[in-house]
Amino acid sequence: MNPLHVIILAAGEGTRMNSALPKVLHPVGGQPMLAHVLDRADDLAPAAIHVVVNPDRPEVQEVRPGSLSAPLHWVPQTERLGTGHAVMQAMPGIPEDADVLVLYGDTPLLDGAVLAALREAHTSALTLLTMELPDPTGYGRIVRDLAGGVARIVEERDADQATRAIGEVNTGIVLAGAARLRGWLDQLNTDNSQGEYYLTDIVSLAHGDGITLGSVVAGDASRLEGANDRVQLAALEARYRRLEAERLMLAGATVRDPQRLDVRGRVETGRDVILDVNVVLEGEVSLGEGVTVGPGCVIRDCELAPGTRVHAHSVLEGVTTRGPCDIGPFARLRPGTDLATGTRIGNFVEAKNAVLGEGSKASHLSYLGDSTIGERVNIGAGTITCNYDGANKHRTVIGDDAFIGSDSQLVAPVTIGEGATIGAGSTISRDAPDGKLTVSRARQTTIKGWKRPVKGG
Repeated sequence: MNPLHVIILAAGEGTRMNSALPKVLHPVGGQPMLAHVLDRADDLAPAAIHVVVNPDRPEVQEVRPGSLSAPLHWVPQTERLGTGHAVMQAMPGIPEDADVLVLYGDTPLLDGAVLAALREAHTSALTLLTMELPDPTGYGRIVRDLAGGVARIVEERDADQATRAIGEVNTGIVLAGAARLRGWLDQLNTDNSQGEYYLTDIVSLAHGDGITLGSVVAGDASRLEGANDRVQLAALEARYRRLEAERLMLAGATVRDPQRLDVRGRVETGRDVILDVNVVLEGEVSLGEGVTVGPGCVIRDCELAPGTRVHAHSVLEGVTTRGPCDIGPFARLRPGTDLATGTRIGNFVEAKNAVLGEGSKASHLSYLGDSTIGERVNIGAGTITCNYDGANKHRTVIGDDAFIGSDSQLVAPVTIGEGATIGAGSTISRDAPDGKLTVSRARQTTIKGWKRPVKGG
C-alpha cells in the first residue's frame, strides 16, 4: 500500500450552533468532536495527519496534540472557500506517491472498521464512501452511470427533482491518489450556487478522465452523521451513549439501562462488571472484573481493582483501588486516594491524597486529607485530618491497628503510633505514642444555678 496521509477539515465556524465555541470543539462523550476523528485517523497508522483550521481559532490546535502516534500538522485556511479549497491548503505537504483520505472534524461517531474497509477497497485512483438514507434531505446525491459506476455528485441545492429522489448520498469521505487528486483540484471552479470550490466536483472530473471510481457503502449511516446545530449534537450524544453501552456489554459488563449510562472518556471493563442507572464514566477509567457501580455514581480517571463495590451516589476522581474495596454510598474520593484490599469508605466520607492500608475503614462522616493510614485502622465518625494551616498542606500519618475515636481532630503534621487509641472528641496536635490511649479534652463541668435564656428576658 501507498503511504497514507489523512486530511481532516476543521475550519468551519458552525454558525447554526449559535456559540462562541468552534463547531469541532463541541463535545460528544466528554471529548471535542475533533478529538474522536483524530483518534480514528490515528488508528489507521498514517504517515501524517493534516488538520485544516481557521488560523483565527488557535484553541482548535489544543485538541490532542500529544496523544497521537502519527505526526500532526495544523494547516491554516485563511479564507473559507469550500471543501475543495480546504483540501488544496493541505496538499503541499503531501508527497505524490501517497494516498489521501479526507475526513471531517464534526463526525465523532466515525467507525474505524468502515475506514479500514474503504482503504482495503481502494484499487482505483478515487474511492468514495457513500450511504443509503430513507430521507436524504440536505445531502449530495450519488448519480451513477448506466454501468452502475459513480458518475458525479450533485449537491441538493443544485439538484433537480429526479436527482433529489436518489437515496444514496455522499458522506464527503474520499480516498484518492495524491497525484491525481492534485490535478483534479487544479481544475475546480466556483460555478455553483455557493460560489465555492466543491470537493465533490472531483468525481465528475475523474469520471470524465475515464477513471473507474470505487465506492463502499457504509452499513450504519448513523456513524457518519455530523452536527450543525445543538439539536443534532444532542442526537449524536445519545447515539454515542448507546454505542458505548453496547461495546461494554459485549465485553461482558451488565448495563442496567443503556439509555442511562453516560460515557465521557476511554473506558475499559472486565467481565461481570455491573453498571447501575445514571452512572457517569469520565476520562480514563478501568473497571476490573466484578466491579459494581451503584446508581448515580460519577467515576472519573479511576482504576478500580476486581471486586470493588461503589455504592449509590458516590463521586470518585483519580482513585486507585488495589483489591476488593467497599465505597459509599455518598462518598467523595478525590485525586490521590489509594485504597488497599479490604478498605471500607462509608457514607459521607471525603478523602484526598490519602493512602489507606489493608482492612482499614472510615465508615461515616469523616474527612481524610493528605494522610497515610496503615493497616486495620478504624476511623471513627466525624474524624477530621486538619491538613491545611492557611498557607501549606501537611500530612497525617496513622500507624497499623490504630483506633481513632469519633469526633477527633488530627492537626497535621502529626503521627499516630501503631496500636494507638485516640479518645473520642480529642484534638491531637502532637504525636501520639504506640499502643497508648491519648485523650485531649476539657474537663466536663456542670454549672450550678445556670438558667437558659428566654426570649424577651
